[in-house]
Amino acid sequence: MKRRWIKLTTITTVILAGVGIAVDRVALHYAEQEAVGLVQEKYGYGSGSTDGFTHVDIHGFPFLTQAADRNFDHVTVAARNFTLNTTANAVGDYLTVQELSLDLYGVTAASFTARSAEANLVTGRLTLSYKDLSGVITRLLGRGGALTVSPAPGTSHGQETRLQITGTWNGRPLKTTGTLLAQGDEIQVTALDVATTPYTWRVVLPENTGFTSARTTPSGVDLELTGHQVILGTS
Repeated sequence: MKRRWIKLTTITTVILAGVGIAVDRVALHYAEQEAVGLVQEKYGYGSGSTDGFTHVDIHGFPFLTQAADRNFDHVTVAARNFTLNTTANAVGDYLTVQELSLDLYGVTAASFTARSAEANLVTGRLTLSYKDLSGVITRLLGRGGALTVSPAPGTSHGQETRLQITGTWNGRPLKTTGTLLAQGDEIQVTALDVATTPYTWRVVLPENTGFTSARTTPSGVDLELTGHQVILGTS
């Protein structure tokens, strides 16, 4: 009889634990979907493209314990294929962001219903492909055939990196150097010898977050960003 009681108690405990885990996972999924909606509403990530998307992961287990404390050790945000428009709203100015990833550490929410939170530290990366940069430069310069943006010889310098722009412009072959500067929440691209005034795009970033470096890679341009005591969302 004692063995049957121990067995029944063990089975009951396992079932209750399983139910608890299932409830925790359901609550986590709901919270992550709500967070996606808030991120898209506030920052516009994942918008402007048919294949754009935004994803939020709340790390750590159990979720409900973190939610009860309103403190989350690590939250990640990933967005792909969303568009930016230049601050001048020029025709054909849309620039597609290939990928944006944010790692948020030490996230605190004021309440269960709050639409804002604070993170002690945010790090991240924004990637622009040469294909998308080539497309927007071709549309903005608008004199002749397609232009191609690729890495330029030389090294990056902090928040500025060099680009090479080639193709046909105004009826003549073009091979010039351009620059991409990432500063604050803005991306500036200048096509030297063709358009000395930079084209500027603003990225909506969490408050107190900004770009810290820019570098070319074989596939595109990576912009690093960081922030401290970062305000997220709206109150």
